[in-house]
Amino acid sequence: MMSAVLASDRDLVRRAIRVRGAVQGVGFRPFVWRLANDMALDGWVRNDGAGVAIEVQGRADALDRFVARLGAEAPGLARIDAIEASERHPDAPTGRFAIAASAGGPVATGIAPDAAICPDCLAELCDPGDRRYRYAFINCTQCGPRYTITRKLPYDRPNTSMAPFALCEPCASEYSDPATRRFHAQPNACPDCGPTLALLDPAGRAIPCEDVVAAAVARLRSGEIVAIKGLGGYHLACDARNAAAVAALRGRKQREEKPFAVMTAGVASIAALATVDAASRAALESRERPVVLLRKAPGCDDALAGVAPGIAWLGAMLPYTPLQYLLFNEAAGRPAGTAWLDDPHPLVLVMTSANPGGEPIVTTEREAVSRLGGIADALLVHDRAIEVRCDDSVVRASRGAPAFIRRARGFTPAPVKLAAGGPSVLAVGAWLKNTICVTRGDEAFVSQHVGDLDNAPTCRSLDETVRHMLDVLAVRPDLVAHDLHPDFHSTRFAADFARERRLPVVAVQHHHAHIAAVAAEHGARGPVLGLALDGVGLGEDGGIWGGELLRVRDGEMTRIGHLLELALPGGDRAAREPWRMGAAALHALGRGDEIARRFAMPGAQTVAGMLERKLNAPLTSSAGRWFDAAAGLLGVRAVAAFEGQAAMLLEGLAEKHGATRPLEGGWRIEENGVLDLLPTLEALARTDDKAYGAALFHETLAAALA
Repeated sequence: MMSAVLASDRDLVRRAIRVRGAVQGVGFRPFVWRLANDMALDGWVRNDGAGVAIEVQGRADALDRFVARLGAEAPGLARIDAIEASERHPDAPTGRFAIAASAGGPVATGIAPDAAICPDCLAELCDPGDRRYRYAFINCTQCGPRYTITRKLPYDRPNTSMAPFALCEPCASEYSDPATRRFHAQPNACPDCGPTLALLDPAGRAIPCEDVVAAAVARLRSGEIVAIKGLGGYHLACDARNAAAVAALRGRKQREEKPFAVMTAGVASIAALATVDAASRAALESRERPVVLLRKAPGCDDALAGVAPGIAWLGAMLPYTPLQYLLFNEAAGRPAGTAWLDDPHPLVLVMTSANPGGEPIVTTEREAVSRLGGIADALLVHDRAIEVRCDDSVVRASRGAPAFIRRARGFTPAPVKLAAGGPSVLAVGAWLKNTICVTRGDEAFVSQHVGDLDNAPTCRSLDETVRHMLDVLAVRPDLVAHDLHPDFHSTRFAADFARERRLPVVAVQHHHAHIAAVAAEHGARGPVLGLALDGVGLGEDGGIWGGELLRVRDGEMTRIGHLLELALPGGDRAAREPWRMGAAALHALGRGDEIARRFAMPGAQTVAGMLERKLNAPLTSSAGRWFDAAAGLLGVRAVAAFEGQAAMLLEGLAEKHGATRPLEGGWRIEENGVLDLLPTLEALARTDDKAYGAALFHETLAAALA
């Protein structure tokens, strides 16, 4: 066959090919090996710091087809950013193509995100005749953990948390055979050589049981709370249909009303609880397996009492680890095959991140015992270490693509391609919902969700995330960027980090960063107009911004307009007590004498006096506070149990009412670019129909912003 393709040594051409992108740990080398052997080409392929290196030899037309097929037929988990080829002097024909040992060099590649179990592994997991039947750590090159088990690149087993597990002979044979889908699958293992499960009591003692999964399911069905170790941390799980179990989880976790996410065996099991359109189904079944926000179906709150009270949306996800599938398979009676997943099943599990008190998600057994022992009745653990904390991603399906609420597992650390390269920058984020970002050339690597920097463990997690991202990407930053606010932990971290390394630092205004990030994500090079609508951020004038119309170009920002400023009676306390923002709205409407009568809250008269005398009542243009003002006037929520609750409840009421027309004359745009929505708040203060008021506020605000 080789002689038929290579009729003459004079026809031989040799090319060095460089493939850049997420091409390690995704089955790319065996794909190249199979492709080259199928085309009877000489050469070799190997991993190195820059991605995948190939030298291939054959006739010029065959090499052209080879390069074309590299891009067109790459494995599903691969992300190819570039294929570069250069000519080499031909070698003597060998008649074979080899996979060479990995090489080092400067790291310019990336590690793939974690991926949900693939259909082939799922079929083996549920096949009683397979040697990995019901093995909770089954994986191959097309699925399983990647980012969360990797300490550094290149992505080879010694650089992952699988290093302590020596491969048995059958697994080693698969690992070394390019013809199998487990060739160099770094987490490859089986019951004879890989990680194992254990069930522990809250004190960390082993619970005797014949089958760990069966025992865990029995406890969940009996109403207990079980902490379950996953890919990037632990979940706290309970039976979502058991109102007492859900209430117990809320009480123990001190999470009064914030919605929980749920997990079901398949889409068929969600259908009675929420509306699943084509875009939502695609997101649910994607290899990233995020939590997807779905519109609740009638009866959802009755079926899942206490799971997401008062909210129009249900956060749902499908299993993504073998262990999660085993829980549902056990509850279904251990059916063989995978057809059972197409049927509805009654088991619905609350799956909430195991992070008590807003701290980072738990990752180790020691942490689980010390931090979850007072919450969970049992702990389902395993002995494969988690190298990187990584929460579940949360998305809302929008126009066929995920709109991120939280970008984490499944998507991190896939880079955002930038319109141009530049110096390496470490950006350390703000205070709430912190993430960090590292740029390398024309790529921006956004970290997983870190959390709110209001407690010491999360602050330490920021430090861990920075160091791991820099290590795994082999980046030494040239510049450190931080929020303009001087008192954020991230700002102080940036100053210390830069001082230790003698790096320059730059402060970026909060809302400028929002607009610049969107422009960078979409490759916008020219000037842009952007609306930044959020809670608060320190403005360039020292004020509290949050509803801004900005012009951004070439690193510069001009504030063109903003929402009318409302007072914050009591400062930050007003962000937690929407009734105070309702009081501020009445004061702005000239109706301050109604505050004490309208809001039967302790301190209402004092708040009225603060507003009148402008004491401890700073002004803010925050969009979030306008939502709170609307919720306060409508009596939707006096005191919020969690950040953003009033706005979420307001949205739920608007959904319940349905579309309405914007209020005629509901806003004014002043000559100085101030958007004044007080006429809308005046209308809300007069209505007794909360749902209509919520819909009117949303419609009018949207029209006014446009």
